[in-house]
Amino acid sequence: MVNVSFDALRTGEIYVPGLSSEYVAKKYGVPIGDIAKLASAENPHGASPKAKAAIEAAQGNLDIYPSWTAEHLREAIGERYGFKPENIVCGSGETEVISMVIRAFAAPDQPILMHDPCFPIYRIYTACEGRNAVFAPTGEDFDPMIDNYIELVKKGPRIAFVTNPNNPSGRFLNDEELRKIFDAAPKDTLLVLDEAYIHYTETDGSMHLLKEYDNLIVLRTFSKAFGLAGLRIGFAISANPDLISPLLRIKPTWNMGQLQIIGGAAGVFDTEHVDRAVKTVSEMRKYVTGEMGKMNRFRMVPGSRANFFLAEILDPDLDSTIVFNELLKRGVIVKDGTDIGVGNRYLRVDLNQKRHMDRYLNALREIETQK
Repeated sequence: MVNVSFDALRTGEIYVPGLSSEYVAKKYGVPIGDIAKLASAENPHGASPKAKAAIEAAQGNLDIYPSWTAEHLREAIGERYGFKPENIVCGSGETEVISMVIRAFAAPDQPILMHDPCFPIYRIYTACEGRNAVFAPTGEDFDPMIDNYIELVKKGPRIAFVTNPNNPSGRFLNDEELRKIFDAAPKDTLLVLDEAYIHYTETDGSMHLLKEYDNLIVLRTFSKAFGLAGLRIGFAISANPDLISPLLRIKPTWNMGQLQIIGGAAGVFDTEHVDRAVKTVSEMRKYVTGEMGKMNRFRMVPGSRANFFLAEILDPDLDSTIVFNELLKRGVIVKDGTDIGVGNRYLRVDLNQKRHMDRYLNALREIETQK
């Protein structure tokens, strides 16, 4: 018997990515260089220079099969974070690793816990694999409501996803809060700590907790702070190699190409590039907070520690789709809240270079003055 949900495969939710600058330029006639692309959480300064240099030097290897386990990349990640290669598995983006985790560790109909709202891929893959999504509610301004989550994790879901900082709210949990969750979970619950946006919290993250919990996996991506979204590189890491070996077996054999492996192995050490992106995001978070605080029809939801934030629409005559389309006309791409599970009163907006944030802010000011 095939253990999938055919309804989910035929008619279920589909992930909605951010629109491209090319699409907006063609449809609305905005010069492509002027467009503020604020919907995909990409690095404000582009790709890691170290990764780009390594890729250019590796062009001669395109005819050669890569290591099927991406060994060179796993060694580099291990060296960077203090783990052995057997504690790491790599995927074509973190999204592939998420699908591998769900398939390997949860049987059909078993519960998988996640916050509501969450990264849509969690619930999409859970549905497509025929597993049972369990949602932990969030509170005012998307407060993660840790006590509620703990009560649900005590019931023993097969997998429990904790995204830190959360996508789409950007809310951040400290080590004390994470330990409360992890300590409450039964030992046979797989804990998955997704740190895709962790660099923008200006902390080292919580990878050190791996040595305290042998049922914990940490996920990270190269798409955000390293600026390598186009290469598609993500990884799972655990102090317990017994959690990694099933993932090595279930992954597609050659899921990582030569350029992914080479670029990632160089980019993971590009701390200068990461630091530059983090500095820009931190500065723009403060700037946009101040500017949106002067508005009457829109509000920046407080508490984000990621490279994006939620903007709330206060005017009852507007909704997220109306504002989303009005922003597109003005060359600003954001995420419509109806596409990311937060409803029609919110937009998700990236933090980027000042010229892009000014275009976004000026567009909102124009919409505010419309009658």
